[in-house]
Amino acid sequence: MLFHSSLRKDLARNFGATLVVLITIVITIILIRTLGQASRGSVNPSEVLLVMGFSVLSQLTTIITLSLFIAVVATLSRMYSDSEMVIWFSSGQGLGQFIRPLFGFAWPILLIVSLLAIFAWPWGNQQIQDLKQRFEKRNDIERVSPGQFQESSGGQRVFFIDKDTPDNRFGRHVFISSQDGFTESVTTAQQGRIELTGNDRFLILDKGQEWHTHLQTGETRLTQFEHYELLIDEDVNLPSLNASSRLSTTWRLIQTPSPESWAELSWRFGLGLAGINLLLIALAVSAVNPRGGRSYHLAMALFVFIAYYNMLNVGQSWISTGRVGFGTFMLVVHGGVFMLAMLWLGIRHANWSWRFLLPTRQAAIKDMP
Repeated sequence: MLFHSSLRKDLARNFGATLVVLITIVITIILIRTLGQASRGSVNPSEVLLVMGFSVLSQLTTIITLSLFIAVVATLSRMYSDSEMVIWFSSGQGLGQFIRPLFGFAWPILLIVSLLAIFAWPWGNQQIQDLKQRFEKRNDIERVSPGQFQESSGGQRVFFIDKDTPDNRFGRHVFISSQDGFTESVTTAQQGRIELTGNDRFLILDKGQEWHTHLQTGETRLTQFEHYELLIDEDVNLPSLNASSRLSTTWRLIQTPSPESWAELSWRFGLGLAGINLLLIALAVSAVNPRGGRSYHLAMALFVFIAYYNMLNVGQSWISTGRVGFGTFMLVVHGGVFMLAMLWLGIRHANWSWRFLLPTRQAAIKDMP
């Protein structure tokens, strides 16, 4: 059918362009944030691209949904502005007839969003957490790259190694600067190595010296040594952190019901329902006056999208604290938005106006004595 094919072609073109633009913006923002984390020692510099890729994967649900929403609003607004809607309406196609081709185009995208929210969202978060924990669990010397100053995981030491061995357990020309209270220490050594004693990890330094400086009094003390042991980690076998609800699989959340689990499930299941409601809202909000601009309606559409997603975040917080139940929230928020969207769409379809609810000027004149 010409009506369906023409609409789907415009939707596909606008959706692809919007998706590329939004992904580019998100990648730039995440890249800057990840580079900042790498400079602070929270992320391995060699794994920046991996962390960035998993972060973008976790945000794809929001990106795709927003791209679809903007594509529908932009396409239908252009049809109003170019008077194409007048042609379709005069041929017997009302605004309600747009629902079928819209969902015919959008159902694969909505399915992808639901699958990403249920499976890819927790997997991507888990991969990011694993990369960060693996880097944090590395000892201080293993985090140091030759020729670069590196801050320790606790932020109390600064390391520098001129050269190291392939196994990262032995280094030459070691420099360590640390501060403990009001005492600052600067240690240099010709070589250093890592040794394990029980569950403790020690840095063994050979042929070096250590300067101690009291920051308040200015008193200094120089100590030379042939062999020096420095405790790095008190316990190598760090206990694994309990997985949060964001890192748990959907099936695990269902098996272990709790306020936090239901809150996370409301977010994941709510993304697919939100996509359906946003399609109906986009169809209703896209009606514009051909003589006016589209900026107002695009701004209003973005406001509706942000408000809806903020409702999902607020509802997730309320469910986790026990202020509202999972079923109640899903019914009230998503069901309520669906009813409002259908009512708004019905008003647009019937071309109703608030003027019909108010007395006209002519009727008011007739009623005058």
